[in-house]
Amino acid sequence: MADVLGELLADLRVLVECESPSSDLAAVARSADVVARVGTARLGVTPERIVLDGRTHLRWRLGTGPSRVLLLGHHDTVWPLGSLAAHPFTVEDGVLRGPGCFDMKAGLVMAFHAAAGLDGVTLLVTGDEELGSPSSRELIEEEARSAVAALVLEASADGGALKTERKGVSLYEVRVTGRAAHAGLEPEKGVNATLELAHQVLAVSALADQEAGTTVTPTSARAGTTTNTVPAAGSFAVDVRARTAAEQERVHRAITALSPVLPGALIEVAGGVNRPPLEAVASAALHQRVRETAQRLGLPVPGSASVGGASDGNFTAGVGTPTLDGLGAVGGGAHAADEHVLVDELVGRTALLRALVEELVAHDRPLTRTS
Repeated sequence: MADVLGELLADLRVLVECESPSSDLAAVARSADVVARVGTARLGVTPERIVLDGRTHLRWRLGTGPSRVLLLGHHDTVWPLGSLAAHPFTVEDGVLRGPGCFDMKAGLVMAFHAAAGLDGVTLLVTGDEELGSPSSRELIEEEARSAVAALVLEASADGGALKTERKGVSLYEVRVTGRAAHAGLEPEKGVNATLELAHQVLAVSALADQEAGTTVTPTSARAGTTTNTVPAAGSFAVDVRARTAAEQERVHRAITALSPVLPGALIEVAGGVNRPPLEAVASAALHQRVRETAQRLGLPVPGSASVGGASDGNFTAGVGTPTLDGLGAVGGGAHAADEHVLVDELVGRTALLRALVEELVAHDRPLTRTS
């Protein structure tokens, strides 16, 4: 047990100490080299290196048979270069710290150790998840369509709970066109884009449904040019989170049908669905298997959590593949100064992951696709 933990910690240190901010293509490429080296040492197989729009992704095919299980993770982080100086890799009093350790380099290390020697597994490690996976989305969906199950190595929810629901995300920009005029001499000749913007912000905000868990949040906004000019243009961004595809579609129809309130104003809406929801139905059977497996191994039985944040698991669930998320490290502080991993949980979580993958590869209990 001590040897396994020592290997996990050693591998994790190597990954954490190679900084990989998503926005820096060279840093992501360097990180891919390091991840490939660590993964190859554990898996005995070199990955395929896939560069899309300058962003580096890695794919391992394990074994000689058809792939049944997709293990999914990412090696990019939100931490800028130089973060290690203020937040170095440390292990003290059972707590491991360092930029990206929890989200989600510990999950990658767990996947390498859990999948070693198995047949019928694909491990996909992307390099742009923190940006919304603009280049890797099609790759993720392609792999998911041929898999029996997708297991996402994102960090756990509080207390080690698995993420059995993730809200879908839609992003919009609402653009308003008015007409400029002098604010003091003849404001009545203008069409005030700021005023129209206010009407639209209120209309969009009213689309939220607290009971359904749907949030519709106007965020950044801008309008006008000078303090003495009736604004001729303005815009605001909208962040939508929904638990179901039906709710996501309801809000989409409403936002794209917005109409102006002021005579002479024009409305244009850009954007749409960014990630489909990971609904509970997509993860229910897998979560039950994890519970049974944990009981059989004498390990803590992980609970479940519904979260507002999205991951690449939204994409795998969106194409109908049974998906379970949050199988990575137990800890907290993702994207924050107190990001950390609980060391005592690493070995058990890795053993649980391996047992689950072994069962899924064994063909013994088929899963039903959700679409």
